[in-house]
Amino acid sequence: MTTYTEEYIRNKITKELEATHVEVVDQSDGCGGKFNVVVVSPKFTGKPLLQRHRLVNGVLAEELKTIHAFSMKTLTPEQWEQQQQ
Repeated sequence: MTTYTEEYIRNKITKELEATHVEVVDQSDGCGGKFNVVVVSPKFTGKPLLQRHRLVNGVLAEELKTIHAFSMKTLTPEQWEQQQQ
């Protein structure tokens, strides 16, 4: 079974979704099976939550076959800015 690192997940999401900010936390004690991510991308602008999640799931389709748990928060750059204030 292939295990994935925080860096691998972060790099793939950043590249494929042109993300301006990606946080990835491996919550699986190092086995690479449980991740929590925050993704900020202009590609999410004007898209409802379900479409945003489908974009992320599409990018990680192969990886999600072996990841046991994957939770995500998807934000536009504007939403991210508002949360940082």
